[in-house]
Amino acid sequence: MSHCRRCVVALALLLVSLPALALPSFAEVRAAHKPSDAWLLARNGTPLATLRIDRSVRRLPWVRLRDISPALRRAVLVSEDKRFLEHAGVDWQAAVAGAWGNLWNEKTRGASTLSMQLVGLLDAETRRKGRRSLLEKLDQTATALRLERSWTKDQILEAYLNLVPFRGELEGVAAMSRGLFGKWPEGLDEQEAALAAALLRAPNAKPELVARRACGLLKEMQREALCRDLDAIAAVTLGSVLHRADQTPQLAPHLALKLLTQPGQRVKSTLDAELQAFAGETLRRHLGALEKRNAEDGAVLVADNATGEILAWIGSSGELSEAAEVDGVTALRQAGSTLKPFLYGMAFERRDLTAASLIEDAPLTLATGNGLYAPQNYEPDYRGWVSARAALAGSLNVPAVKTLVRVGADEFQQRLRRFGFDSLTERGDWYGYSLALGSADVSLLMLANAYRALANEGRWTGLRATPDGKGAPCRAEACGAFAGSPHRALSAQASFLVGDILAYRAARAGTFGLESWLATPYWSAAKTGTSKDMRDNWCAGFSRRYTVAVWVGNASGAAMHDVSGISGAAPVWREVMDWLHRGDAAGRGRVNSSAPAAPPGLVARTIRFEAAANHGAEPPRREWFLAGTERSVVRAAAAKSLARISYPAEGTVIALDPDIPPGRQRLPLQLSAKGEAGWQWRIDGKPIGRADRDSRWLPLPGKHRLALVDAGNSELDAVAFEVRALRGRR
Repeated sequence: MSHCRRCVVALALLLVSLPALALPSFAEVRAAHKPSDAWLLARNGTPLATLRIDRSVRRLPWVRLRDISPALRRAVLVSEDKRFLEHAGVDWQAAVAGAWGNLWNEKTRGASTLSMQLVGLLDAETRRKGRRSLLEKLDQTATALRLERSWTKDQILEAYLNLVPFRGELEGVAAMSRGLFGKWPEGLDEQEAALAAALLRAPNAKPELVARRACGLLKEMQREALCRDLDAIAAVTLGSVLHRADQTPQLAPHLALKLLTQPGQRVKSTLDAELQAFAGETLRRHLGALEKRNAEDGAVLVADNATGEILAWIGSSGELSEAAEVDGVTALRQAGSTLKPFLYGMAFERRDLTAASLIEDAPLTLATGNGLYAPQNYEPDYRGWVSARAALAGSLNVPAVKTLVRVGADEFQQRLRRFGFDSLTERGDWYGYSLALGSADVSLLMLANAYRALANEGRWTGLRATPDGKGAPCRAEACGAFAGSPHRALSAQASFLVGDILAYRAARAGTFGLESWLATPYWSAAKTGTSKDMRDNWCAGFSRRYTVAVWVGNASGAAMHDVSGISGAAPVWREVMDWLHRGDAAGRGRVNSSAPAAPPGLVARTIRFEAAANHGAEPPRREWFLAGTERSVVRAAAAKSLARISYPAEGTVIALDPDIPPGRQRLPLQLSAKGEAGWQWRIDGKPIGRADRDSRWLPLPGKHRLALVDAGNSELDAVAFEVRALRGRR
């Protein structure tokens, strides 16, 4: 034994003369510690979401020694280094015992102190290789001696507990405690501490072995009674299912995925934590009510009109969705009628229309390169002559298409691009007349900022998701809401007219009623939209201070069952908008929203509508006009102006079916409105019957001209069409 002591003394003298490994300071080690996750914070610093960046390890933020359970500290010292507080980096007594045991081939616990283990943890190369050579072990021992001279005992223990691997991917006391026990390290009890300390020697040992070693530690600490049920606790704790190590609520996972890129990041966003939670819960609650109508997904975006700061970003319905990872805020979908305000605004600005201009809402058929286009209203009936105000507020489709014909599809597409709809990459003719009804794919993000531009008198500016505005959280071609310099998308006068119409309860009453989800007790302007086959529905609108946009649908693209913008998205829009304005008892102030003042260049007039004897008119009202376009009387057209040939349409090609007898293929001749007495149909100049009743014509092969004539033999309308002969017959 005395011989071994002399060997140890000689070894100590040798260690002092060895060139030790580089030794960082405690402050440097703590500063270099990077959690595997990154955190998205609300504007007030509240954590909103966490994102795992480093997939090779699970590491949480550094934990101070005083925030670690005394039971764990004691168990670790008993397990790994009993004389930690007495030695200077090397436990010579343990070293002698270890050397003696090796001499007699006896199994010993080992002589590696916490200081020596910490040196190994700090040496990345050593950690990578796992096993160390004799010279490397000597270097490590020499560095441990130096470590003890420059670090305090508390610093060594704190660093060790934050760096040591415990089990699987769990590294450090925080990840271990959260992952295995579902609590922070300060809350570990003696049984949990013993199990954790027992993992240090064999992190991936079977639960029963860990429990046996933990019981041994408890016996050493005179706590043998705690060994009871330790096997069961170990089996549950070390099972295959771990607790989620970080318990940050996932309130904004989609924005987190876009903004967080580096381990340990803590990015402050512009989101309001309370609003984010409320908007998400409101969306899920309303979607729950629509479950039987095949609606499971949704998204919400809220922005501050003045600053462009995004206050809420709800990308999906979470657990209600089968594709919760899809971000409905940036996904491209058909916009439906939510594009109509920009169309009418453009027509107002160009003076093609005034808010009082009359547009005929009647069946319409337009020839296109792909055939005939026949837009239909959401409701099956037509209203005849309506003002532009009523057409926009009531979301009538035929007047919108006629307005697009007036302004031009290319011009409208270019104007939408100025509003930030960068997804519209094709020329207007490619989208065709359906562009007026929202056939183009846009994102909720683009839509929200475009409506925000209307709220800001037609001035477009980019949104911000972070206080400094850096790092747009999506690709430019899929967003169109962040990139670009401020510019005017629409005149202040036209923007005011659009906002005034969308806020005018009486104008939309014919479609939505006076009391709907859009009728707020404060000033707001809103528009709903529903895409083809009810695959998407939207509600976007603004008050004086906020813009709120909502999408409801299915990430898969599946159609909903009888869910429109007013029943799907509008209730969520209204609840979020109300929350923003009403304030609460906790100190969030009430926000007023009064009607904006008209900008210079607009004049108000009291107008009345004159109607034909057999056609109704809108009631008198106070109306806004661009200076120079004002009038006091608006005359409706005569009823016969509504009667146009609706079928067959211009350019129709009719192919007779060879399997159906010709007598059963009579062609129905239809008008867009009821015909008057004395009206007649003429085919190729020959009378074929009265036009004020149902008429069917036996078609003859060839090209034909169908005309509608009145009682005075004046032609009211005419179309050309073709009937193709039956195959194999003449």
